[in-house]
Amino acid sequence: MPIPIVNSVAAWFLKKRFQQIDLFLKYPNEVQHELLFSLLDFAKDTEIGKQYDFASIKSYKTFTERVPIKNYDGWQDIIQRSMKGEQNLFWPTPIKWYAKSSGTTRAKSKFIPVSEESLEECHYAASKDLLSMYLNNNEESQLFTGKSLRLGGSKQLHKQNGTAFGDLSAILIDNMPFWAEFSSTPCNKVSLMSDWEHKMQAIVNETRYENVTSLAGVPSWMLVLLNNVLETTGKGNLHEVWPHLEVYFHGGVSFTPYIDQYKNILPKSGFKYYEIYNASEGFFAIQDQNDSSELLLMLDYGIFYEFIPMDVYATSEEKAIPLSEVELHKNYAVIITTNAGLWRYKVGDTVRFTSLSPYRIKISGRTKHHINVFGEELIIENAENALKQVCKDTEAEIVDFTAAPVFMEGKEKGAHEWLIEFKRLPRNIDEFNELFDDALKALNSDYEAKRFNNITLNKPKINVARENLFYDWLKQNNKLGGQHKVPRLSNTRDYLEELLKLNAS
Repeated sequence: MPIPIVNSVAAWFLKKRFQQIDLFLKYPNEVQHELLFSLLDFAKDTEIGKQYDFASIKSYKTFTERVPIKNYDGWQDIIQRSMKGEQNLFWPTPIKWYAKSSGTTRAKSKFIPVSEESLEECHYAASKDLLSMYLNNNEESQLFTGKSLRLGGSKQLHKQNGTAFGDLSAILIDNMPFWAEFSSTPCNKVSLMSDWEHKMQAIVNETRYENVTSLAGVPSWMLVLLNNVLETTGKGNLHEVWPHLEVYFHGGVSFTPYIDQYKNILPKSGFKYYEIYNASEGFFAIQDQNDSSELLLMLDYGIFYEFIPMDVYATSEEKAIPLSEVELHKNYAVIITTNAGLWRYKVGDTVRFTSLSPYRIKISGRTKHHINVFGEELIIENAENALKQVCKDTEAEIVDFTAAPVFMEGKEKGAHEWLIEFKRLPRNIDEFNELFDDALKALNSDYEAKRFNNITLNKPKINVARENLFYDWLKQNNKLGGQHKVPRLSNTRDYLEELLKLNAS
C-alpha cells in the first residue's frame, strides 16, 4: 500500500516542529519563564490584569505573592459573567466557547473557557505534535492510508449570548477544518449525537466497513464500543475487522486497569499504544516514545506550570513551586496559568516526575480521589497497579471499581471497602483479597504500616458487583460517555453506599 503525500507533508512539519520542541527541551525553565511574562503582558488590561496589576509584575516571586491560587469555585462567578457575554474579564480576546466538564463528581458542571489561542496553540497544536511524534518513531507507519476512529463526547453544543458550551470534543469537532473530517470516522453528525446508547450502535454501523488505522478516545468507553463492534461483526478480534489498525491514542483515565482486555481484542504483535494527558483546561503532555508509560510535558502550548507537593497540599504550609524546583518521584498537584485566561488554577490532578531532563511525568491520580482517613495515603496509582498484578495472578479481569473507608466504631479497627465489577471472576475471591492486600502493602509503605498487625486497618473488604452496575449507575446519573468517570477512591462513603444500594436492587 503506497504511503500518500500527506505522510511527506507530516514529515516536513515534523522537522520544523522538532526544532521548536528541541528549544524547550534544552531550555525548559527559560521557555516557561518567558511564556509567563508573555501571558501577563497580553492580559494586563483585562479586569483580572488590572486587579492584580499584571503590568508591574517583573518576577515570578511577585506573581506568586500577588495572584492567588484558586480552584473552579474561585473562578465560577467571573466565568458566569463571561458566559453571559461580558468580555475582557480574564483574557483580552473574545471567549466564544466553554468546555463543559463534570469531572468525577455529581456536583454541578464546570464551564472551562476555551479561547481562540488555546484552541489553536494548545489543543490543535498538540494533536499535530502527537501524530508527528508517532510518525517520527514509526517511519513505516501506514497511519494516513486509512481513517482515525474517534470517540468523543455525547453532547451537542448549546449556544447562548453569542457563546457556546459543550464537551471539549464537541468544540474541537465543531471548529476543526472541513478537510479533517475526511480522515476521521464516524462523521461529525454521528460523533455529536447526544443519546449515548444510540450513538454507540450508529458508530459501529458506520465504522465497521471503513479502513480504520487508528483509534482515539477514553479507554473505558472505547472498550465498550470495541466490544460492540466484535459482537455486531461476529469477529474474534479487531484485526479481523480492521486489518491495518496499528495504534490506539488514549487518555482521560488510567489505562492500567484496561490494558489486558485491550491486548485480548488487539492481539497483533507490534500494535502500539500512545498515551496523552489532556483535559478541558488544556493539553499538557504526550507520550513521545514507543512502549513507554512516561509523558513528555509540553512547555510551549501557552500553559505555565506550577506544582504543589502533596505532602503540604491543603495545609497551612501549602506552597506552589515552579518547574525548575520539582524533584523526581514526588507527588505533586498541578497548577496552571493558561492562554484562555485561567490564572494559577488547580486542575485537580496529581503527577510524578520520572525525568527532569527532559521533563517527563506520570499521572498519579486526583487531589480529591484518594483515601487518607487513617494516614495511609492510598492513591489511585497504588490501587490500579495492585489490581493489575492480582488480576494477572488470579486470572481475573476487572470492568470497574470503587473504594471507600470503613470508619472506626468503638473498638473496631478501620478498613477499606471495595466494590469491584469483574468481567472474569478470580479463581477464589478470598485468595484475591489476600494477594490484593499484600500488593497494596508492597506499593505503599504508609498502608503497610497501618496494616501491620492490624494496628489501624483490618484486611480489605471486597464486594462483587453485578454485571453492568457501574454502567447503570452512570446512566442513572446522566453521565454516559465522554470524559465521565467512575470515582475510584473517596474519603467518604457517599458513592459506595449509593452503588451498594443499586447493587442490591
